[in-house]
Amino acid sequence: MVNRFLKGTFILTIAGFVVKAIGSINWILLSRVLGGEGIGIYQMGFPIYLLALQISSAGIPIAISIVTAEKVGQLDYTGAKKVFNVSFIMLFLTGLLVSLLMFFSSHWLISSGFIVEPRAYYSLIALSPAIFFVTLISCYRGYLQGWQLMTPTAMSQIIEQLLRVVVMLGAAYVLLPLGLGVAAGGASLGAGVGAFGALLILIYYYRKLPKMPATTAQPEPLAAERETVGDVEKSEESINTKFHIKNESAKSILYRLIKLAVPISLASMMLPLVANLDLFIVPRRLVVAGFTTNEATELFGYLTGMAVPLINLATIVTAALATSLVPAISNAKSANDWKRVFARTSGAMRLTFVGTIPFAVMLYVLAEPVVTILYNAPKAATATQILAAAIFFLGLHQVTTGLLQGLGRPILPVINMGIAAFCKVLLNWNLTAIPWLGIAGASYATIADIAFAALLNLFWIKKYTNYFMDWNLVWKNCLSALIMGLGMFYLYNLVFMGHMPMAVNMILTALIGGFLYVIVMAAVKGLTRHDGERLPFVGKYFRDKNA
Repeated sequence: MVNRFLKGTFILTIAGFVVKAIGSINWILLSRVLGGEGIGIYQMGFPIYLLALQISSAGIPIAISIVTAEKVGQLDYTGAKKVFNVSFIMLFLTGLLVSLLMFFSSHWLISSGFIVEPRAYYSLIALSPAIFFVTLISCYRGYLQGWQLMTPTAMSQIIEQLLRVVVMLGAAYVLLPLGLGVAAGGASLGAGVGAFGALLILIYYYRKLPKMPATTAQPEPLAAERETVGDVEKSEESINTKFHIKNESAKSILYRLIKLAVPISLASMMLPLVANLDLFIVPRRLVVAGFTTNEATELFGYLTGMAVPLINLATIVTAALATSLVPAISNAKSANDWKRVFARTSGAMRLTFVGTIPFAVMLYVLAEPVVTILYNAPKAATATQILAAAIFFLGLHQVTTGLLQGLGRPILPVINMGIAAFCKVLLNWNLTAIPWLGIAGASYATIADIAFAALLNLFWIKKYTNYFMDWNLVWKNCLSALIMGLGMFYLYNLVFMGHMPMAVNMILTALIGGFLYVIVMAAVKGLTRHDGERLPFVGKYFRDKNA
């Protein structure tokens, strides 16, 4: 089960990198086809589209995966199928309603002046079918994740992105002679075509699910299930059935899904809300610190447009881990197997340390070449270096949020994020206005925001699972990352390395640094043969052949 859990995380991580890579290449090519003005028209429909998706399906996939995993953990396969049926009907109706609403209100959004660019009309109507397909996708993904099957999600994400890119570029190029508005609308069609392709992939995997035997309600385990030697009344049925499986009504399932989805949706809305608060506060406080409006805008771009995306990219592993963790924890909790809950919590935190601490140090050391190569903006190095520490805290926050959601406590991360956001506003207001800090103050406020939310999550995880932090593993990771960082710093600045192209120097330094980290971790027993055995696909090569 552990290997299956790690395999799911690995698959989602690879899919995440592939999707990001395809998306980055697509954005470069699409920008060349449409130009700045065309991209602006294309982008104008997306806020409405994203809002529509929030209304139609936000939080639902995780809610479905939690309830499905719970049913599967109780061997209630009939109940699991019922969760899918109820979810499908609900999402089919909401997806269709919101999709039609966006289609028929597109003209009003333009004529009322809500969207000031009339040429965005084509993008709006082209995006409306995607809402219906993406809403249905959330049903299938959530259900299959509830069975702890991550390959369908990964494959559908890749197919969705590939189809989206092909249609976007092809339609934009073919329709460009008809005008930028029509070309932008053609590019927007990619969202719907990609989503339809992903839906077909998920239906395929759904139909491949093995047919499970129907389950019926069984009595609660009583004395007959106790491990008493010679208890002749212990039946085979009571040995295999440890749960009271009740035939839950569709109304009850629907209520539970909505109850779980609402706080999860609120959590997803907290991040853009905090980003909007940054937009309101940071530039203004930079002006108070003595920067001109243009300088403040430039510095704000370094932070939010360059440093923050790098932090998000560096936490793809923990984002995938959090997705895999929700049904895994829910499954173990539903079986009342708290030993397995603790083991999975501990394993997830172990992977979080290994997947974030070295990358935080790596970005800190290589901040200047990274932002220079990617953005041609060496001045963004300061904000990026400071924000590098956020990789650890963001990864920790993602995983702890997944843990609390799996434990059936999705409202707690929302409350914790709200408290942390309030603290961030105070810090942003005060630190950013200090002249010698400036954008560094906003960077520190961002770190404090994420770190505080993560620590609050850890407090509740300690309460519900009795796990807090493995300090022994933390110091081993920190020591290994520190040695790696020092090695990378001196290696990058060696005379002969300086004669290489910057990109080659950076990549070579990062690879050698990663190798050094693994060596030191193995030397201090932070990584063991057992860790190697648990790796998906390659674990067999670490097993002791004499064992």
